Amino acid sequence: MTRFAYFCGHEQWHPEQLVRHARLAEQAGFDMAVVSEHFHPWVDDASASGFAYATIAAMAQATERLEFTTGVTTPLWRFHPAVVAQAAATLDRLSGGRFTLGVGTGENINEGPLGYRFPKYAERAARMSEALEIMRRLLDGEKLTYAGEYYRTDRAKLYSPPVSRVPILMAAGGPKSARLAGRRAEGVIVSVKDPSVAVERVIGPIREEAAAHDRPEPIVLTSRWAILAGDDDEAWQALYSWRGLRAPGRLEAVDPMTLRERADKLPREDVLGRYARAVEAQEIVDLYLPLIEEIDADVVTIQMAAVDQEALIDLLGREVLPALREAADG
Repeated sequence: MTRFAYFCGHEQWHPEQLVRHARLAEQAGFDMAVVSEHFHPWVDDASASGFAYATIAAMAQATERLEFTTGVTTPLWRFHPAVVAQAAATLDRLSGGRFTLGVGTGENINEGPLGYRFPKYAERAARMSEALEIMRRLLDGEKLTYAGEYYRTDRAKLYSPPVSRVPILMAAGGPKSARLAGRRAEGVIVSVKDPSVAVERVIGPIREEAAAHDRPEPIVLTSRWAILAGDDDEAWQALYSWRGLRAPGRLEAVDPMTLRERADKLPREDVLGRYARAVEAQEIVDLYLPLIEEIDADVVTIQMAAVDQEALIDLLGREVLPALREAADG
């Protein structure tokens, strides 16, 4: 059964605002909130940067049934993987078993500001392989002594363990990460522009790798970025906090000012053209239907920006989610 998630972006909204958005998303009928975890945002002039683990803890207390997923955290530098496992276990307890841990290999904008070297993908993937093993074993209750190339633990144990088995999902944009997720994680998080490309590069490879290792069918959590706007000016206003996300050098940048300056040098249509856009509810439905019909995703995340975010959540609950659920049930 397809579940539906609402994206809560720490790069735009302060934590107290996101807690309200989570409450509204639950009231609107969403099953889950996917919550970004960042140290720095994408621009420096219209942004926020709250601590996601604290925000999710507050969300858990403010809601009753909404599930939560980090979308995503990097367990490689700022946080030792064992600390991320501890955070996941705590959030699972505080939410009564409503937490899923989403992880990824990261961006320098979150690691570089704290003095960490941000290596090439090969090292990041090798670190992630170790991190996934450490987190899984700790979350499963093991007292763990581990000696890897990058991480060590000495009789580490979670003495406030999770109340349920916390799934670990790994973000992937290509087959290498997808196959690593197939070996080490319970599923994948994939941002979808073209469903056929997502199936070929990510979803197919993780399913093949999981099957090759006699692992359960992986969870597929999809998302798609979109804007609700009637014209270019409104779209730019809605996207203002996110415009640095499409600037050149996104993975390597340290300072949100740099990405803001690069984004503002681009023609506005070049930035806006990288996002799907809708004017009304049916167009939103049409944007997300392929994630159900062509991918058969376990979770469809509506990741949208609008000039009035709370009105958008209301619209999604009244007109979009019912149509998407009907399509999923059909």
